[in-house]
Amino acid sequence: MLKIAVIGLGDVSSIHINAINQHPNARLVAVCDIDIKRKAIVPSVNFYSNYKDMLENEMLDCVHICLPHYLHYPVTRACVEKGIHVFLEKPLALNTEEGLALVRLEEENKDLKINVCLQNRFNESFEMLQSMVDSGKYGSIKNIKGLVSWARPKSYYDDNPWRGKQKYAGGGVMINQSIHTLDLIQLLGGEIDRIRGSIDQLLDYGVEIEDTATARIHFKNGTKGFFFATIANGNNSSVELQVILDGQKLTIKDSILYKQNEMGKKIELIEDTKMPGSKFYYGASHLKLIHKFYQSIIENTQDYVHAKDALPSLRMIDMIVKSSENKQEIKMESLEALFNK
Repeated sequence: MLKIAVIGLGDVSSIHINAINQHPNARLVAVCDIDIKRKAIVPSVNFYSNYKDMLENEMLDCVHICLPHYLHYPVTRACVEKGIHVFLEKPLALNTEEGLALVRLEEENKDLKINVCLQNRFNESFEMLQSMVDSGKYGSIKNIKGLVSWARPKSYYDDNPWRGKQKYAGGGVMINQSIHTLDLIQLLGGEIDRIRGSIDQLLDYGVEIEDTATARIHFKNGTKGFFFATIANGNNSSVELQVILDGQKLTIKDSILYKQNEMGKKIELIEDTKMPGSKFYYGASHLKLIHKFYQSIIENTQDYVHAKDALPSLRMIDMIVKSSENKQEIKMESLEALFNK
């Protein structure tokens, strides 16, 4: 039986706790949060207000980290130093530099596993889309489009001020709301050659981070990509991911994968399992990824989302920001060059 703990009892933690409780070979034994009132969320397990005390006192197999972004690297490192596997909520880290440090940590501790929660890879619609693309039946990819048009009120930042500060959040709409879309774009497109991007603030919220971002992405295989994300929309509209191939157009919208028939009509192929409640846009694949990670621990496999797998989307964010600042296209450096800096 895997002994599991959760650090951070904010919004997303309930999804993690639900998935933990549904696994037959896992048991939640401890939780941690600086807000002592949150002890009531899981009254049946040991509660800590300091994660270092928890790591010292509990015999744990895996820790779920559901903390503000600036704590991802130091808390992951603390867990690894205690010989504990880590299930880390997105993003991997604050920026590429920290992300590289986490990848190094992963490589230096090969007996331990660090899984990054990029669960949308396991949505039924994306799994089928990726399978259809990889089959080669429809030719090569010509263009990939990813759109995220969501809404966040000013209270979103007022209630959790860290979200609006660059040194704590690492960014805004890209790292918080649309990193999943960037991840899927790069999974489909492959190695990136260069990016031209722009970021902006369309909302007068008095925060430091961007609320809107656009980018044109050039992949080394010749594929073109377009990305747009904002939280300045009037509501949380459906995320859209579209792939144009030589012989087909495939679109994910409203959590449904469509293809186009010879008459140009959309044909529904598969719909994602939806999570009930107001946080439906999280998707329902947290459980799939969490259970996959537990099986990788039990069976000692490599079948999970490694830190190195989560690095490309973080690099894309940094490139879009740099491109916007310099008002020019940015070439993507090789990983080898980054590691040698």
